[in-house]
Amino acid sequence: MDNLLSTREACGLTLLNMGHKEKDIVVLDADLSGSTQTKKFADKFPNRFFNVGCAEQNLIGTAAGLAIGGKTAFAGTFAMFLMRGWEQIRNTVAHDNLNVKLLGSHSGFTDSKDGGSHQCLEDIALMRCLPNMSILNPVDAIEAEKIIINEVYRKGPSYIRMNRLSTPAVNTDDYNFEFGKIVEIREGDDLTIIATGTMVSEAVKASQTLKKENINARVLNVHTIKPIDKNSILKSAKETGHIITVEEHNIYGGLGSAVAEIIVEKYPVPMKIMGVNDRFGESGDYDYLVNKFGLNDGEIVKNAKKLIGDRK
Repeated sequence: MDNLLSTREACGLTLLNMGHKEKDIVVLDADLSGSTQTKKFADKFPNRFFNVGCAEQNLIGTAAGLAIGGKTAFAGTFAMFLMRGWEQIRNTVAHDNLNVKLLGSHSGFTDSKDGGSHQCLEDIALMRCLPNMSILNPVDAIEAEKIIINEVYRKGPSYIRMNRLSTPAVNTDDYNFEFGKIVEIREGDDLTIIATGTMVSEAVKASQTLKKENINARVLNVHTIKPIDKNSILKSAKETGHIITVEEHNIYGGLGSAVAEIIVEKYPVPMKIMGVNDRFGESGDYDYLVNKFGLNDGEIVKNAKKLIGDRK
């Protein structure tokens, strides 16, 4: 997989490749297949692709029907528009534990210039509260490919969060993806930075900066937000004593909330949740927005120092 691809491009290519191998894969889209990259599958397998138009509720209902008929259904659109079908996702896909894989493209700020109406910062929270629903958020194109392959064979509903923009490669081609297992990217015993998706590379950069100041920050990549790897989180809490979570999502209901629910009940330690502070996005370049909303390596470094305090 090309390391320079966005996760949406990697997902599109992988669906195309898997379509040759598995004849029960069907793909659906809500009139955005060029943007979500499902068009690659559509062009090769037109009889297994369904464009429902700008009708997201129908997108979910049709995908559910195909899943009931024995198909593995991948349903894609922008993450923000996918939320229009949340009632159908809840009452049909999740309630009946159907084999529907929801592809939420252009998530977070990655659809930057389209403004707050298109920037989905609430999707993890909305999906995390649904029974039976798994949530996957790949860090790079390599992990996105592994996740799609895994979801072809894993039964049950899932939400896969994808980016419009390419993100730096964190993994190598020999990376072994394990559903539900946190990946330790960097070692450290002073604090743990727990990140997901686009924020993992920022966490790595922050860890490198902190290392120069004799602060050893462990970095964890949470590609599976639900079911979350409780054991790895508790292990890091016990071994490092401080936790920062970082996500391109509202601070309420996302990764930070999931980690806090574990920490507060099982092993309380000082913790900081970094994300979007309960507001909507706005139009602008991606880098501008990430910096404005305090989701960069420099802000992680500041919060890390504040969290652990003066140790001299």
